[in-house]
Amino acid sequence: MGFEDFNLDPAVLAGVRALGYTEPTPIQLEAIPFVMQGRDVIGLAQTGTGKTAAFALPILHRLMHSVRERTGALIISPTRELAEQTCEMFNDLGQRTGLRCVAVYGGTGMEPQTRALTGGAEIVTACPGRLLDHLWKGNLDLSHLEVLVIDEADRMFDMGFLPDIRNILKCIMNPRQTLLFSATMPPDIRRLVKEVLHNPVTVQIGIAAPADTVSHAIYPVAQHLKTPLLMALLRQTKMNSVLVFTRTKHRAERVVEQLVKAGYNATALQGNMAQNQRQASLEGFRTGDFKILVATDIAARGLDVLRISHVINYDMPDSVDADTHRIGRTGRINHTGEAFTFVTGEDAAMVRDLERIFHAPLEKKTLPGFDYNMPAPRNITPLRRPERRRSPPVMRDRPPVKAAVSHGRMSVSARRAVPDAR
Repeated sequence: MGFEDFNLDPAVLAGVRALGYTEPTPIQLEAIPFVMQGRDVIGLAQTGTGKTAAFALPILHRLMHSVRERTGALIISPTRELAEQTCEMFNDLGQRTGLRCVAVYGGTGMEPQTRALTGGAEIVTACPGRLLDHLWKGNLDLSHLEVLVIDEADRMFDMGFLPDIRNILKCIMNPRQTLLFSATMPPDIRRLVKEVLHNPVTVQIGIAAPADTVSHAIYPVAQHLKTPLLMALLRQTKMNSVLVFTRTKHRAERVVEQLVKAGYNATALQGNMAQNQRQASLEGFRTGDFKILVATDIAARGLDVLRISHVINYDMPDSVDADTHRIGRTGRINHTGEAFTFVTGEDAAMVRDLERIFHAPLEKKTLPGFDYNMPAPRNITPLRRPERRRSPPVMRDRPPVKAAVSHGRMSVSARRAVPDAR
């Protein structure tokens, strides 16, 4: 089945062809027909499966036959990077449609976004906090909204955006089609589904464990040897593009400093960076100017770079879901990848959790020629691991679910409240 079989508007199909897309991915094959029918949809899929186009193409098709210069589609994203990338995807796929997408997010001035919104944008991609700012200032009119998308819902809730999401929903008075995409379905999302989706169909594409295209190995190592081991792996392993995850902003910066000092083209992505610095790091990583990107979890949410050959967990993630999102950054659409995780003695419980997801022991590796007996420098203070967040139970090998989910009546009274997070 090809994109032609979806009966997309010719202008939308022209955008697909211009980007060189030939065959739909599984999530696109499953989701697009239901979205085209106007159904509410829950899309459960890992990152890198093509979910953005799964909702972008039907939205573009629908808006081609709607009144122009008023907002017909709103996509809520957890991070500014994902909001930008989603907007770029809409503009690329819709390059022949004349439809316009605008991205709004915090960390930058309101005025340029206000001008873009009031100039008439049919599609808006937004982070929750800045979206509420524009709504309360009257910069965005959602009275004609036809489609609402809540993207990466589990990441949204991990970041504390649930109150903002509820406040946004109170500002949407009219009936609309609602699409929710997520990699997992924790209890908070299930409750939201019952509140705001009407008789949704669920499309599930292999979400229970990391992608089959990614091989995952663990490297037991002492805390003080993580950076030397990282350097040795980079020297001995052929890596084209490497994403390194650390637990803290300070450690991301420190690792980058050590990599640069050793002669590597590396850059950081962490929450303390200014927006222009974050964009420069991301663009440099995408274009290959930087071979290595060292990031924290929050900074890297929504990161969309297709050809990452390796993900290295410098620090063990604090949940199984976080690990799935991290290593899902490699092995994306029709590519393979490798994930390496550095583990210390304090990580034993998380290793057991991951092995339950894989239904098999994780491969333990040691690097030939590396001195694992190097003593710790005397001025190093032992690091305390933060309390580990318990992951919700995840089942593997469940068949795709296509069942109706009842929804509760949503309050439509608008209430002003100052969001806690951006």
